[in-house]
Amino acid sequence: MEKVYFISGLGADYRLFKNIQLTGYDCMYLNWLEPQSEDTLTSYATKLIETYQISPGSTVIGVSLGGMLTIEIAKQVKLKRAILISSIKTSDEAPFYFKVFRRLPIYKWIPARLMTSVGFMIRPVFGAMASDDLLLFKSMLRNSSPTFVKWAMGAVLHWDSTALLPNVYHITGDKDMVFNYRRIQQPVTIVKDGTHIMVFDKAKIITEWLLEILGK
Repeated sequence: MEKVYFISGLGADYRLFKNIQLTGYDCMYLNWLEPQSEDTLTSYATKLIETYQISPGSTVIGVSLGGMLTIEIAKQVKLKRAILISSIKTSDEAPFYFKVFRRLPIYKWIPARLMTSVGFMIRPVFGAMASDDLLLFKSMLRNSSPTFVKWAMGAVLHWDSTALLPNVYHITGDKDMVFNYRRIQQPVTIVKDGTHIMVFDKAKIITEWLLEILGK
């Protein structure tokens, strides 16, 4: 049975994929490791490769931050497929405000614990969601490591990767408030009315798309 690795987004865990059912595949959900302050997305990807023994010919699926890490893994391991959802495949696709926050690193001044307790920010940033999904998102955020969340924000803002890699499949939504689909380079699949958390409310469409890619 083919193994497929899943990497969630910032402030989330394996429960992010609860509505994605890939029958016939051995799905492994990566847990976050505690980073060192000097880690970059590149060095962190190396730790994920070593910890979870991601080998050449594997398939990795990443959402948001997980998508960027999927790209960094693909630079180090020849993946069969690198699949990105609600993410960016190069730093050129990043929104303009990344440059603003690199020069004005407000995140450094925010207490780490506060970053995992701002549940009121979920709807405006990620989009509307069902009440049970909202409760789950808040639970995932509360259970996130404050150290990891703060490190990840800095690592994402300073990510510098411009190479377009082979075997990369990209899907994003036209209502994503984090990564504007208009900045995404082709090839990419655009999901109508898809938000940053469409892996939840558009799970049927996402699952069908994933199964099609995995079947290639």
